[in-house]
Amino acid sequence: MAEKLYKFHWDCGRSGDVEGLFIAEELDVKNALGSEIYFGEILGKHSEVYGSFDDDDIVTLDVSPQTVVELRKAIGTNISGYNPLDYLNDEEDE
Repeated sequence: MAEKLYKFHWDCGRSGDVEGLFIAEELDVKNALGSEIYFGEILGKHSEVYGSFDDDDIVTLDVSPQTVVELRKAIGTNISGYNPLDYLNDEEDE
């Protein structure tokens, strides 16, 4: 599977929003769905932003494969904001 450009969004109520624009392998995103994500206090002290990574939280942006390649080359895989794949809760003791 190829890399794609994704937009992530969580509405955290009056605390704010968590958003991100990133490049990832389609299979990595599919495998992460249903996993727990823990961002910590990214929206301020005691905010504790966490939850389940669901299909509704992410949109695949319709851009050409060449655009993805060019973005990756110029900027990297994390374009802006937060990449939820970087915050997967891997703790096995919970």
